[in-house]
Amino acid sequence: MSDHTESSGQQPDARDAREWVKVLSKYRDPNPLRSAFELAVTLGPFLLLWGLAWWSMSVSYWLTLALSVVNAAFLLRLFIIQHDCGHGAYFRNRTLGDWLGRVLGVLTLTPYDVWKRSHSVHHSSAGNLGRRGMGDIHTLTVAEYQALSPRSRLMYRLYRHPVVLFVLGPGYLFFLQNRVPLGLMANGKYWVSAMSTNAAILAGLALVVYFGGLAPLLLIFLPSTLLAATAGVWLFYVQHQFETTLWDQEQDWQLHDAALHGSSHYVLPRVLQWLSGNIGIHHVHHLHSRIPFYRLPEVLRDHAKLAEGNRMTIRESLANARLHLWDEKSRRLLSFAQAKALLG
Repeated sequence: MSDHTESSGQQPDARDAREWVKVLSKYRDPNPLRSAFELAVTLGPFLLLWGLAWWSMSVSYWLTLALSVVNAAFLLRLFIIQHDCGHGAYFRNRTLGDWLGRVLGVLTLTPYDVWKRSHSVHHSSAGNLGRRGMGDIHTLTVAEYQALSPRSRLMYRLYRHPVVLFVLGPGYLFFLQNRVPLGLMANGKYWVSAMSTNAAILAGLALVVYFGGLAPLLLIFLPSTLLAATAGVWLFYVQHQFETTLWDQEQDWQLHDAALHGSSHYVLPRVLQWLSGNIGIHHVHHLHSRIPFYRLPEVLRDHAKLAEGNRMTIRESLANARLHLWDEKSRRLLSFAQAKALLG
């Protein structure tokens, strides 16, 4: 058994997952002043770094790119705030949270109401083999893969290749796919969300070009957005795609068990944990999505068993990029090579 399996396979507690939901309910209330503070220390630096990067174009394009790289981290954190708004976890006033989410969606290139719905589907179906297809990374079982035609196997292998998932995929997702409400095309509400977000993005980019030409787009907007998107996709991947994650058929699937045992605890250095809005504490987030991101460390401080569950370091997480197929017999996520050896 690999080191990764040993670390991420530790279960949080013998306590029933549904009991944990009751325990965690006391952490669900946001603090309006804390929420406002977290927004200020994220949006403020993001705007400041944008301004500094613009100014630095007259000094050095390399300095501009460096500032854009740093700013990608604050853009990622803005996405986490938008994410909490979608869960109703950022402000007690849902209307205020929704409108903040819509505004931030322009900066993150993510139509808020469309994303909110697809992410809700993700939370209500993560780990359910009978409900794959929206808000998740497509994952086949070993048996399903074995039954595919050679061409379909090749297409799946290309889709799961790290270059596609983490190099090409983020740009496609945020620049192209997010422009239309895929999966929700029949509902006018989601078209309004997508098109109004698109209009606001185009208006903002038009202003940038009008005052600065193409240089700010190429040196500030594109690098910061692509890096933030790539980091976001990677985080989403390792939070559910690890060797001892949990998948079940519809009849055996349990929401809270999937949340607790099918989500990782991604242990990051303190600065990265802050910049990623504690989203690495993902097993707790899936157990109770109404907990504001800034209260997730509080949960781990109070409940040591949760702090030890499904732990994964950055080094361990890198191995997850080679795991692609769920084996229902061994209940492990396997690589293509492991699956081939298993099948003989």
